[in-house]
Parts: sequence; C-alpha cells; structure tokens
Amino acid sequence: QVQLLESGGGLVQPGGSLRLSCGGSGIIFRSYDMGWHRQAPGKQRELVARIDNGGGTEYADSVKGRFTISRDNAENTVTLQMNSLKPEDTAVYFCQATRTWPARDYWGQGTQVTVSS
Repeated sequence: QVQLLESGGGLVQPGGSLRLSCGGSGIIFRSYDMGWHRQAPGKQRELVARIDNGGGTEYADSVKGRFTISRDNAENTVTLQMNSLKPEDTAVYFCQATRTWPARDYWGQGTQVTVSS
C-alpha cells in the first residue's frame, strides 16, 4: 500500500521558517518525481516546488529564493524548507509522487501551514 505522510506544519509568525517533510512507503521512491503543492481556502491547488528523480528542481515564482526542496532517497523523504514566510503562504501543503511510465500519481493527506502574527 502506497503512503505519503507529511509532517512539520504549524503556526509561524511572518518572517519565520518551517520545514516540511514527506515520507514515502510502498513505492520505489528514487524512481519518482516528488512535489509539494498547496491549497489555500477558496483557491485552486498550486505547485510550490518539484524535484525530479535526477535531482532537478523547479519552483513557483512566488517562493523562489525563500523555499528549498530536497530529497533523501536513502530515507525515502522529500523536504521543503520554507524561510521568510508570508501570510499568503498560509495553506494546506500536500506531498505528491509521480512517475511517467507506468503512470502513477500519489498524494499525501496534507499538512496545515498558517503564517500569522
């Protein structure tokens, strides 16, 4: 059974930092592209950052220079380091694992991040 389990969310003041982690089980983790998405109330889910199975990364323009995605294939984890957080970063953050062939797409349950003073 495939499971993606996020952790590390919480309440932080503007300008603060949080570190999100996602542990994967039931998949050959190193063969998957991993992503973090977020969904704020009343808004569509959006890609925050992605790291492919070769280590290449991409970021949403809104988080470039503030967030860093990384992966540890030995530990089956992907991490999102979030610095200089803003109130507009408030959302539920979801971990995603995807593979092109055979096509697979898995999601975690999400973790709440709230940036507020």
